[in-house]
Amino acid sequence: MSDVSFAFLTVRTSSKRLPRKCFLPFGDNSVLEHVIFRALKFNIYPIVCTSENSSDDEIEVLCQELGISFFRGSLENKLLRWAQCADKFKIGAFHVIDVDDPFFDPKQVLESLDLLNSKNLDFVSPTVLSASGGASVGYSIRSSYLMEKFAEISRIGDLEMIDAFFLNNPDARGIELISKYEELARVRLTLDYPEDFAMLQFVLQECGPFCDRGQIIRLFDANPDLYKINWFRNKEWEINQERIRADFQAGQVQDTQA
Repeated sequence: MSDVSFAFLTVRTSSKRLPRKCFLPFGDNSVLEHVIFRALKFNIYPIVCTSENSSDDEIEVLCQELGISFFRGSLENKLLRWAQCADKFKIGAFHVIDVDDPFFDPKQVLESLDLLNSKNLDFVSPTVLSASGGASVGYSIRSSYLMEKFAEISRIGDLEMIDAFFLNNPDARGIELISKYEELARVRLTLDYPEDFAMLQFVLQECGPFCDRGQIIRLFDANPDLYKINWFRNKEWEINQERIRADFQAGQVQDTQA
């Protein structure tokens, strides 16, 4: 399966701001099912990456019902979870799709993985606009680098801020994705708050579950005030991200999100 593009769908049910958000109804499916089916639609092989906590038993049940591969690992430390998942399935490189990001751009996912492999990098980080709320693409990561850093990763109790880890390891060969595909500024398409859910449901209703980023861009172009539904939440989210980053660098990360 060396030519297969793998995505680790990162998810758990213990989110605090929007409890059990992965099981919220989303069209004919739940949010988690939507992300699984969207990945499959675009020939990206999904492995659901969740925690060993009993609160996530329902995620395992769903994966078994759908015949989807899954892995259960650390509740708080996502990097450790990914490293062990990659080791279990013998995967050399993978892309991370947060289930919080139901309209990820498959073109950018594959672009990121292609860049990782063609440049023989350890990681490719998301575009600036994606990381700022656009939620189009995640990290591509080479598994061998995580294994090199396995002892360090294992010592970290909680790890949510992935970019802080890579910034703290300057030996990592990585670059930020500069995508050739169009993106949206000042739009929030990730799922953390009730207002986000309202926004994402509207996009689903207007564009459909398998829409591309171009369709979403045209929707916002035609409705210039649409972003206001949840954009105000981005400041709160950014403050929380900065706090987690600072805590990590100080060696005292506290887990606050899914």
